[in-house]
Amino acid sequence: MPKLLVNENFPLPALRRLRENGIGVESVEELMPGASDAQVMTYASSNELWLVTFDRDYGELVFARGMVCPPAIVYIRQEPVTPAYPADLLMELITQPEEVEGSFVTVSSRTTRKRKLPNR
Repeated sequence: MPKLLVNENFPLPALRRLRENGIGVESVEELMPGASDAQVMTYASSNELWLVTFDRDYGELVFARGMVCPPAIVYIRQEPVTPAYPADLLMELITQPEEVEGSFVTVSSRTTRKRKLPNR
């Protein structure tokens, strides 16, 4: 089962729910509050963690700046959702890691798009 690194903007109720369901998840807010996006990306890559974020800037770091990528990046689009929605979404995604590994996955309540990561 993949392990996750959730960015600072990840809702606390969703983080708790993931942990309660036995998902290995680390939190930027707990580990390195205030870290830059590049530092977060480097940490996720070095520790082979899926990076989960609501911040679309990670796409620029990967596709325009060519940073080394973690095994997967899951970008959840900001929409009006319940605080638990991100946890439910991730618990569904990790059941099929082969569909996510090596991809930048953009998820909204209506669609899921995948783009191959260039440095994996």
